[in-house]
Amino acid sequence: MEEKSKKDHQALLNQGEENELEVFGYRTQNLRRALCLTASVLTCGVLLLVFYWRPQWRVWANCTPCPLQEADTVLLRTTDEFQRYMRKKVICLYLSTLKCLVNKNLEESLVADHHSVINHAVLKPELKVRYIQVQKIRYVWDNLEKRFQKVGLLEDSHSCYDIHHTFGLGLTGEEQEVRRLVCGPNAIEVEIQPIWKLLVKQVLNPFYVFQAFTLTLWLSQGYIDYSVAIIVLSVISIILSVYDLRQQSVKLHNLVEDHNKVQVAIIVKGKGLQELESYLLVPGDILILPGKLSLPCDAVLIDGSCVVNEGMLTGESIPVTKTPLPHTGTTMPWKSHSSEDYRKHVLFCGTEVIQVKPSGQGPVKAVVLQTGYNTAKGDLVRSILYPRPLNFKLYSDAFKFIVFLGCLGVVGFFYALGIYINHGTSPKDTATMALILFTVTVPPVLPAALTIGIVYAQKRLMKKKIFCISPQRINMCGQINLVCFDKTGTLTEDGLDLWGTVPTADNCFQEVHSFALGKPLPWGPLCAAMASCHSLILLDGTIQGDPLDLKMFEGTAWSPVEAITILHQFPFSSSLQRMSVVAQLAGEDHFHVYMKGAPEMLAKFCRSETVPKNFPQELRNYTMQGFRVIALAHKALKIKKLSEVESLSRETVESELTFLGLLIMENRLKKETKPVLKELSEARIRTVMITGDNLQTAITVAKNSEMIPRGSQVILVEASEPGEFVPASVTWQLVDNQENGPRKNILVNGTVFARMSPGQKSNLVEEFQKLNYYVGMCGDGANDCGLESDLKSHGYNVDLLFQALKMAHAGISLSEQEASVASPFTSKTANIECVPHLIK
Repeated sequence: MEEKSKKDHQALLNQGEENELEVFGYRTQNLRRALCLTASVLTCGVLLLVFYWRPQWRVWANCTPCPLQEADTVLLRTTDEFQRYMRKKVICLYLSTLKCLVNKNLEESLVADHHSVINHAVLKPELKVRYIQVQKIRYVWDNLEKRFQKVGLLEDSHSCYDIHHTFGLGLTGEEQEVRRLVCGPNAIEVEIQPIWKLLVKQVLNPFYVFQAFTLTLWLSQGYIDYSVAIIVLSVISIILSVYDLRQQSVKLHNLVEDHNKVQVAIIVKGKGLQELESYLLVPGDILILPGKLSLPCDAVLIDGSCVVNEGMLTGESIPVTKTPLPHTGTTMPWKSHSSEDYRKHVLFCGTEVIQVKPSGQGPVKAVVLQTGYNTAKGDLVRSILYPRPLNFKLYSDAFKFIVFLGCLGVVGFFYALGIYINHGTSPKDTATMALILFTVTVPPVLPAALTIGIVYAQKRLMKKKIFCISPQRINMCGQINLVCFDKTGTLTEDGLDLWGTVPTADNCFQEVHSFALGKPLPWGPLCAAMASCHSLILLDGTIQGDPLDLKMFEGTAWSPVEAITILHQFPFSSSLQRMSVVAQLAGEDHFHVYMKGAPEMLAKFCRSETVPKNFPQELRNYTMQGFRVIALAHKALKIKKLSEVESLSRETVESELTFLGLLIMENRLKKETKPVLKELSEARIRTVMITGDNLQTAITVAKNSEMIPRGSQVILVEASEPGEFVPASVTWQLVDNQENGPRKNILVNGTVFARMSPGQKSNLVEEFQKLNYYVGMCGDGANDCGLESDLKSHGYNVDLLFQALKMAHAGISLSEQEASVASPFTSKTANIECVPHLIK
């Protein structure tokens, strides 16, 4: 089929930020099918094997192109450099089978949500919906937009008002049934692959098929010993490979199985409370959170607040507070309205609700946003089931080498053919000898050798407590020539110790209060900020939360007579680099705002006359010593009524603050860091630090660990984003004497990349790969982004959370879990000694 005719029926299928697929429509022709079936019989199944390897050929042979709305088969092609094809059958759903629609007026919308693609997908009067299933995600044909659209989620175009008023009272029973049929079950089901299916997939590999042909030929010519030896080796490699794949399938199945067995309570419009199995949930349902609950879907909180443990997604079992979606009348999409803070309203599938706090207007309620494989947990599982293809140089070089050997074989085949024909040899012997000469050029033992090598490498890694969920990446590890490291929890210790505070008064920094002396911090706004500006919770009689928040709270030696009530929290997000709370002190009738955050960011929200003039020099003084620094600020609110607190915007609260001072923390290098970095340096493997922390602090850690060799000249490069009237800019200066330095190639020469967001970490790894580096990435599995790492679990981006680890040729997560769903490699030993082990 010509390329032009293919493009006439093309559309784009969006699978998310990373993947886009081109879609081509086809209609099956019975005559073509009959011809293909006949050809398959005549070729003894060889044509079927070719179609198995090349699904696009099967479609082109059996079908003719047609508009997508008329297609019964679609061909999908990735838009990346791999240009891979997938064949999918278009499936029809008939809503007329639903009893609830028997007396329904067909002129009315089937679902009340006017944003829903379901209304556009149903063909009337036959009530038919056409869909395709691609990598566990269902896409229905939108008759209005004329393209396939994802279902199983609420559209992002909803405003806060829509979510509260369209779904606030729950869905009707009829609408639930329609959504269940169209969206499918709310289940993340991972099939345990049957051994026969795994065996067939292995055996039908083109190399094994060629090997079977080769060995059959050799055995027929009496090469018994060598052929039997290769057969035994191949059988062992296939058995090991199938066993390994089966074990991974079982582990992943067990990991997600409990998700589908949760009993939940929902509100049904006109019927009230109803209990049901979680697999029956649909987007738009009102989920009741009675207390502790394993979340079976993604949902947005609309009433009350709760505390969740997001360890399943972040790798850190730290409680995170979730707040309800605000009531606003704007038509702006709800995610845009809340900016990056929208995640503070979202409960993610696979996480645990550990505490709920009703608002007083009924139970804690959430609207179901996404179900099944559309959820955050589903997306992680899909990334394991359908990993990003590895376009690594080793494989491309190996393929080129095999093609070269194949070409030699073809030359040998025709040479032998000519020689034997010239000598009058019988046709049978001529064909046999020519084929033998062709087959000996491509080593039949190669796939078996590679498989066994990977399996044994995996066993050796397990002895070093390194676990792998992506065995095909093992061959890449020996080629790594650049390793990127997170800082906190990877190069340095996880725990931080409070070193001291530097309070301010009269626009000047005061004497340092050292915690080492054991003296409690005097009561005042600075102490109140440390005691209230955190996300700690009281759970089962113990204070729980981020370890650094806990350290900061304990540093106040909290036992004053005054009590502080936290009335409202504006949580941390990686882009904002700050958090703030509205609080009230006992006995007072007015309210206070307390803020903490990255010093450079927080100073922008303070009145300039309260920020000491030597603030940059003082900050630099501590960061140059390797300390972690957080700034604190305060202001008294003018409002008097408690009811006004909830309606306050973040912009109003976080303005005209008084700068209180700096909180200084000590972060020590892990003892294994320096020798490992030295070993990598001696092996000519470049090391780079990627951190969300302050640049000066990161440079000091890099110098102390000798990632930056002693005596090296350090040039600081800072990039500024474009403003309304100011273009983006890059400045260059020597760190030691502030003189202008020469402009360098940042990617080739940069060692420390600081203040990096999760997306920037991923992009940086990708840019290194474009320069033909083989990149390893080592992190603690949590998001070290934005502000200080003490806040890292309070505003992570699920979409970007583990991208850097996945993007690298070899991503290594330091985790106590045996196998992380986030990273190709997981080391149970929580230091970077795993890196040289993996490379070796």
